[in-house]
Parts: sequence; structure tokens; C-alpha cells
Amino acid sequence: MRWWPRLVLTFMLPTHPTRRSFLKTSALLIAAPLILPSRVWSAETAPSRRLTVGCIGMGKQMKGHLGACLSRDEIEVLAVCDVDTTRRDFAKKTVDDAYTAKAGATYKGCAAYNDFRELIARKDIDIIIIATPDHWHAYIAIAAVRAGKDVYCEKPLAYNVHEAVELVKEVRKANRVFQTGSQQRSSKEFRVAAELVRNGVLGRVAAVNVSFGDPAQPYTLPAEAMEPGLDWDRWCGPGPLVAYNPSLSPRGLHNNYPDWRKTWEFGGSMITDWGAHHIDISQWALNADASGPVEVRAPQNWETAKRGAQLVYADGTVLTHVKGKGVSFYGTEGECHVNRGKFELIMDGKTVHKFWDKEVDKTTSMEREVVLTEREYLADAKVKLYNSKSHFQDFLDCVQSRQRPICDVEIGARSVIACHVMNFAYHYGANAKWNPEKNKFASGGSSKWLTRDKYRGGWVV
Repeated sequence: MRWWPRLVLTFMLPTHPTRRSFLKTSALLIAAPLILPSRVWSAETAPSRRLTVGCIGMGKQMKGHLGACLSRDEIEVLAVCDVDTTRRDFAKKTVDDAYTAKAGATYKGCAAYNDFRELIARKDIDIIIIATPDHWHAYIAIAAVRAGKDVYCEKPLAYNVHEAVELVKEVRKANRVFQTGSQQRSSKEFRVAAELVRNGVLGRVAAVNVSFGDPAQPYTLPAEAMEPGLDWDRWCGPGPLVAYNPSLSPRGLHNNYPDWRKTWEFGGSMITDWGAHHIDISQWALNADASGPVEVRAPQNWETAKRGAQLVYADGTVLTHVKGKGVSFYGTEGECHVNRGKFELIMDGKTVHKFWDKEVDKTTSMEREVVLTEREYLADAKVKLYNSKSHFQDFLDCVQSRQRPICDVEIGARSVIACHVMNFAYHYGANAKWNPEKNKFASGGSSKWLTRDKYRGGWVV
């Protein structure tokens, strides 16, 4: 049974292209750089098989993606895009300098755009990487897949439930490869923890605790002098045109994660930011990738509460937002705690494998404890989960094979929808029944919560 409802997508360009803008775009496309000569790369990568990349959103998160791209011979970055001139120009220089060093000759072939539509329109780009703030993810990703691009999009996948549903529909219609950047699925400790649950090693798991930060708050910061070279109207995009403050889009080059993610207008705070990691792993372990929670419970004093919201799954398992260890699974036979680089398995009340604190667990390593757990408890496992050793490489492999990657768009959508449902508990005090098949409330909630009250400037999903 199809789980995505038939919804109408209104996909509008903010303005109709003028003759001048059309000619400008055409000139840019005609002047697009040629693929670097094959002598620049190893002989193992033929130019005809090299994947070309455009990067949109050149902040801290993209820095890692760009570095990964520039270190690989099988792909070439042709263009970057950001609404901030400083970040945009620095990214272009980073690419040009890297390829200059690789070629041994001056290279200035990386194009830089303020308008992501100009980048997506290029026929010579195969892959789009999206690392913008959350409120832009769905609109840009839909434009990219409609243009025939394969997409790697950062988590949380969409700003609201409606956008997540529409994005899946568009990816399936375009038949594109789409990887959500929930990279914990490509880390061994999380996969093994999920396999322990799936194979019943812990017994019946009736409780899961997930640990991450606070719910979102409305944006209330005062206006400050605008950052020169920043297209603030476009930064705000589908969201409200709020007063500029550098906490949202920092001045100059920065090496921090800006606080737009903590706002209700542009993100979902840590519920979506880190929940998109830990709730994602929980649903993987609970075999809920094709479904989701059936109920949401608000904590007491929900107006001020920062922890305590719960999601309930069809089998009665209760997932609770806590201050804890990352992701904790509690079963009748044992429990497992997992976080990045950390792992603990407790059976019958006794710790059998643990690496959590490097100052305490000095005689072992996370890798050793996870490998031993696999050998002792999962050697004959009936359920073996998708084993990806590199999230980005998995995406590239799937672009070539045309298979779905480890965190396909539907998985990313299911995870972020669960995060949004949890956020309803904090923002609206929701104690409600949720229908994961139809992605709407069965009772106790409002359909108005599933989308924006108003999309601004024609950027409508």
C-alpha cells in the first residue's frame, strides 16, 4: 500500500525571467568551464566516467563535503552557490586552488552563483549537494531532481511534514538517487546496535531513550547592521523576512554552526537537528523505516519543558527524549547504549562490552568492543542491515549503480517527520494519535501544524 498521500505541489519561481536575466544565464552557461583534462587525475578515472558536482550552501557543514569532493579523482566540482558573497568567493577560491595544485597550472574554472537556479540549470552537472539552512532543503532538492540531478541533502531533510511528503513524491517521480545526510547509519557502532535490537538479542525492547538538546524557540533577536554582500531576502527565502542578526548568518567566514537551527522559523532546534540522527537510528532498530510513531505525548509543563516528550510505536515501544547517552535501547534481556565513537552492551545486568570514556576505558577501543559484540552475539544473525562504511561513498556508488542508498529520501523523510511530531509536543502541547501511513493526525492535532502558515516570496512547496 502506498503510504504517501496525493498532495498537490505548488512549485513557483519567485519571478518570471526577464530577457536580460535569460541572456545573462545563457552567457554563464555558455562560459561554463570545461572538464579538467584527464592528465590531472589518475589514469584509473576516465573523464567520461567522472561525476560532476554543484554545491549549494557553503557554510561549515559544506566545508567537509567540499573537502571530500576535492580529494577524490572520480568527481569534479564545477560550481558553488551561496547568498553570502564572502562564503561564495572563498568556496570558489578553495576549488580553484585545489585544482590548480592538482593540475600544476592555474585553474579558474569553478563558477560561483548567488541564485541556486542558475547552478541547477547547468546540463553539465550530475550531482547537487545541499547544505543550506533547513528551511531551504525541500525547495532546492525538488528543483534539483526535477532537473535530472542526483542529490545529497543534509539532514534534517525538510522543514515540515508537508515538505517531507512532497519531496519523496518528487524524487520517486524523477527516479533520482537521493542520499539524506544522516551519516550515523554508515557508522559501525550504530549498525551493530540496531542489529542487536532487530535480532532480539536484547529481548523485547519496550523503551528507547534518545538524548539531544532543547526544543526550538521563536526568533526574537534584535536587528544589527547587515553583513555586506549578503542577499538577506533570499537567505530568508520561504520563511519570514526577519531582522538580520549574525547569529542566523554569521559575518565573514565562520567555523561554527549558526543558531538559525534553534529557531522555530528556520529550523526545529535540536529536536530536528540531532533528533534527525538519534531518532533515525531508533527507527532503524525498531524496523520503522517504512512507518513511524502512532502517538505523541507531551511532557508535563510542556510550555517550559526541555525534555520528556514521547513517541509511541505500533508495538507499544515508547521513545523518550531525555538527557542521556545518545541512543539507549532497553530490553527484557539486556540494554545497549550507543553514541558516536561510544558503545556499551549490558546483558542480564552485567556490562559485557564497553567503550565510552577514553580516560576510563583505556585498555580497549570502540572498534574492538563492537567487533567482539558482533562475533559473540550476531555471528548467526538472521537480520543483517545495510552495511555502509562511508556515507558519501555509498551515495556515489549508488549514483553509478542506480540503487537506493543507505539513507534514501523516504528514510530521511520518515525520520524527520518523527522529529516534527515530537516537536508538536513541545510547541503545541500535543497529546495526539498520528497516522504514519497518511502522515496526518488521526486525532488530537491540527493539519495546520504540518506546513507553514504562509510561504513567502513565491518559494512555495
